Formats: sequence, structure tokens, C-alpha cells
Amino acid sequence: MNELELLKQWDDAPPLTDTARARARFHLHQAMRTPAPMTVRRRPLLRIAAAGLAAAAVTTTVLVTEDTDPSPRTRPASAATVLRGAAAEERRTERPIAARDDQFIYSKEIIKETPVGGGRSRTYVDESWSSVDGSKKSYVSELEHTQWVPPDRPGQSSWPPRRWSQLEQLPTDPAKLTITLRDMGAKPSYDRPTRPDEWPMVHFFLYGLLRTPALPEGLRPAAFEALATVPGIKLLPNETDADGRTGIGIQYVGKPGTPWADGGPVLVFDAKTYRYLGMRDRRQAGSVTYEQWSYVAADGVVDRVMQRP
Repeated sequence: MNELELLKQWDDAPPLTDTARARARFHLHQAMRTPAPMTVRRRPLLRIAAAGLAAAAVTTTVLVTEDTDPSPRTRPASAATVLRGAAAEERRTERPIAARDDQFIYSKEIIKETPVGGGRSRTYVDESWSSVDGSKKSYVSELEHTQWVPPDRPGQSSWPPRRWSQLEQLPTDPAKLTITLRDMGAKPSYDRPTRPDEWPMVHFFLYGLLRTPALPEGLRPAAFEALATVPGIKLLPNETDADGRTGIGIQYVGKPGTPWADGGPVLVFDAKTYRYLGMRDRRQAGSVTYEQWSYVAADGVVDRVMQRP
């Protein structure tokens, strides 16, 4: 199936500045045309050649140590177990967001980065205000570089969707969410099995959703559960989050010779509760590569830019 046909309703947006591009809107039409570096919301090192990718199924089992008693015990865990546990924890703790079209989605993200090979570490605090319906100017921050983003033009679209109403249209049933993302731009075919070459794009869209600071109720846990079904997901023990806590990492790995053959960004979860802690990624700036850790410290709905929940 031609991905261009599947995504034809997602019109290309005008060129963005480097800051806005780094902040992140993955323009689907452009991704279908070129294997150039793409971004999903943040972290400019993420790359994808959208058409014709294939994922290799990876089954990983590790022993996770639990120190809840004087004699640590172990139990087997898989990537799917962690992701489903994360979905359950998210459903237990998530705070529903009710947003009006005239409001703004506020987010505060903490980003820590260190040059690979050694050097001075830096911590950035990025606060952004995004128009709920895209009709107002948004104020965004990327590594503390700020700018105003103009309102959406008629017919302009992006991934993940900027408008809250578009996010609310995505299904919160994990199986339906997977098919909806696979068949983006066409009527979902729920009875058709997903082909191996379609899974990388499913993963890419899910990853974009999970990088979004605030989502409608039920959508983030659905994305975690949907990600658990994607071939090529592996588990990494002893990962560290932005605050130095040891957890479990989940990473997508593609086939040799394809994007992410060495592994994509890592989602980090608490080793006991499976609560989502944040992300580990890399950023390239000239000849310097930075190791990054990030997490969302706060989010909510406000009535105006510069207001905080």
C-alpha cells in the first residue's frame, strides 16, 4: 500500500525555523518523500526513512531485581510486561484534562544533557504554551530558546496533532489505535493483519504520541499497550532517568541497514511500579553529540500564555 495515499489528507506545512523544527512537528507528507532527518516533537537526532521500512521481532527476557525485602528476589520481565504495567499505572494516576478551544496546553519539561566522551553537563527548563485549537499564537521553548509559533493555516496538519480535538479523535482502545495509525489517512481496516513493513511507521506514530506532554484521558495508556505489540521492542535493564534513578529501558531496534538499526530513543520506567520516568536520547550539534535525559515536570490547561496551572 502506498503510504502517500494513506497520508494524503495530512497536507505539508510551511518550512519551520530550526527551533520550531526541533520542538517538533513531524510533517507526514515530507516524511513520505525523503529519508532526511526527521523529528518527533523534540530531539533532532531521531531519523526515519518512512516508506519501505521493516522491523525485526525481538523477544527479550531479563531478571529484574526487587529490593523489597532483605533478600532480593528476581522475576522474569519482558518489554511487553513493562509497557502493559506502565499502561495500568498511567490509568491509575492520570489526571483527566478538559480543554476549551480558547485555552492553552501548558508543559514544563526538564532536559539534562552531557557531551558524549565527557564535558560539562547542562540542565534546561523548557516551558511551552500551545493553543488548544491552533487558532492562536503558541509560545514554545527548546533548550531554553523560545519563540512564538503562528496560528495554524487552513489545511495545515502535523504529527502529533497540535489541536486537542484531533487528539481526542484517536481511539483509546490499543488495538484500534494501532490500526488507526497504520491506516492513517484512510478508513481503518480492522480485519487486516499488519504487514512487517508497516510496523516501523506504527512505532513512529506511537512514539510521537508518547513524546507529547499532555494527552486526552486514556490515550497515553493505550499508546503504551499498543507499543507492547510492536515487533522490534526490546528491554534494557539498569537504565538511568534524568534524576539518576535506576530503572528499566524500552527501545525499538530495526533490522540491520535500516533506521534505528542501532536502537532508537529509550523510554525509562520504574523497575518496581513500571511508572514512566522519562526518556534517554541523543542530540547532534555540529561535531558534538550530546546524551540527553528528559521528563515532563508539569502540565495542564491555562487561559493565557505565561499563566501556569
